[in-house]
Amino acid sequence: MMNDGTMRNRLPAGIWALGLVSLFMDVSSEMIHALLPVFLVTVLGASTITVGLIEGIGEATASFSKLFSGWLSDRLGRRKLLIVIGYGLGALSKPLFAIAPAAAWVGFARFSDRVGKGIRGAPRDALIGDMVAPELTGAAYGLRQSLDTVGAFAGPLLAIGLMAVLAGDFRAVFWIAVIPGLIAVAILVFGVKEPEAEPQAPGDTEKNAVHPADVRRMGGTFWGVVAIGATLTLARFSEAFLVLRASDAGLVPSLIPLVLVIMNVVYAVSAYPVGVISDRLDRRSLLIIGFVILILADLILATAPDLWIVLVGVALWGLHMGMTQGLLAALVSDSAPSPLRGSAFGVFHLVTGIATLLASVIAGGLWAWFGPAGTFFGGALVTLLGLAGMVVATRRRPR
Repeated sequence: MMNDGTMRNRLPAGIWALGLVSLFMDVSSEMIHALLPVFLVTVLGASTITVGLIEGIGEATASFSKLFSGWLSDRLGRRKLLIVIGYGLGALSKPLFAIAPAAAWVGFARFSDRVGKGIRGAPRDALIGDMVAPELTGAAYGLRQSLDTVGAFAGPLLAIGLMAVLAGDFRAVFWIAVIPGLIAVAILVFGVKEPEAEPQAPGDTEKNAVHPADVRRMGGTFWGVVAIGATLTLARFSEAFLVLRASDAGLVPSLIPLVLVIMNVVYAVSAYPVGVISDRLDRRSLLIIGFVILILADLILATAPDLWIVLVGVALWGLHMGMTQGLLAALVSDSAPSPLRGSAFGVFHLVTGIATLLASVIAGGLWAWFGPAGTFFGGALVTLLGLAGMVVATRRRPR
């Protein structure tokens, strides 16, 4: 059996480059995102419902954009140009947060940033599948997710240090966040080479003519993965509510980014090993473990008597992410024909984006009406229902 070192060496350099692009863009985004809920509530006077609405609309916007960009990348037979446009728009949107005078402006900035994420997301995920051998799919998606998540905790760490140095100046931190975003775009442009497209026969004008009916006919395996992803998304609302939960438990504003640091350290450490394991074992069985971990995290966050227990719940939340996100991407890639891979990721992200909008708005309402316990007990209940369905489906149809 091949060892992990051999497997890492076999992953194409482009996968590592795409991981570094994700890393630097996540540093940029999370420097802002880690502070944004508190900035909205304490500086701009927004309500928790507004926070949930902004987060939900932002993520749903990204998911709707992914549907179109994924289809377009299949239609064109090329993916890198769309990826560059998406990352470029994400980098250029960052200054909007720094100059935002009101919550509505933040909503617009978040919308712009997430459009960029949507444009790049499905083509990038499809490109990973195009670049690797099937037996390395889990490792490739796990590696990109791990590097992405390193950025997701490095960003909040930088935000903590900068908030201390800059005496709590949110807007100055937002300005500095522009720099790693530009670095990400440079790595993408110069470090990622797209595989050559298969030659098109003379007169074959229909080679890349992808139609909606093609996606509908992708089969029960693909739609089962979509259903799993939607259920997990409904159960796992925006991480903004982890930030608010820790703040409610007494974490001082200057250390608020520590919440996302803890979550993302655990996420980054677990995603790649889980991806490697999933290339050898049943991906669906590993997802069941991910469901169980999310239920445990929700119950802890709903009942935690002090800040330290809240942070344990946050860490488990990160472990759940590491157990599920790369696996879901690998399952989409496994279940979709190569010519439809971009469209498949687009559909997957569209459905989970709608679930994100619903989950974040509902979570904000539950928080406003019943407090933190209502939000996290609600998440545990949805996860439990999803787990029951997942167990039944796995018993009926093994991998």
